[in-house]
Amino acid sequence: MSDLTYTLVSDGSSDASLMPILTWLLRVNGVRCAVQEQWADFRWLRPPPTGLTARITRAVELFPSELLFIHRDAEREPYHTRRDEIERAVADTTFEEGRQLAWVCVVPVRMQEAWLLFGETAIRRAAGNPSGTVHLGLPDLRRCEDLPNPKRMLHDLILRATELGARRRTRLSVGQMVHRVGEYPSVPISVRHLPRR
Repeated sequence: MSDLTYTLVSDGSSDASLMPILTWLLRVNGVRCAVQEQWADFRWLRPPPTGLTARITRAVELFPSELLFIHRDAEREPYHTRRDEIERAVADTTFEEGRQLAWVCVVPVRMQEAWLLFGETAIRRAAGNPSGTVHLGLPDLRRCEDLPNPKRMLHDLILRATELGARRRTRLSVGQMVHRVGEYPSVPISVRHLPRR
């Protein structure tokens, strides 16, 4: 195989920040060919598909690929509930005759931002201040999955990493910076260190 194209099917645009993590996971699990990633962006469709089965169907039609990553946040549901929901949606999806679909469940049980709290270099670069020196105080890797609000913590860390004054911080688009954290492959962790499902 000369390259692998995958599509991420997710609930919203902020979930596209998962793609660098998914690409990294492919790499650490032995994928050596070129990887092309794409997010199934339905915002331009009128009306956009609603429901997981409809989103999967449209993703297969509009974003051809060899692999689908299908994302659902746990949202207080146990992992197996979301996994079963994804399996049912795939089973209900209609494909071209003879078409095979390779797919993977992506179910962050904690907020996905917990997966982005590991890399100080990535946070500094996403904040636009890669040479910053202010102490960030990243959480202990072993307790990231237990944090009550990793999203708030990531936002606070990014703002601290900018080393800007309070007035200039209010003009920043922290959401855009959060998306950039996952783009930097400086996360020094192994698969066993990812938050548990």
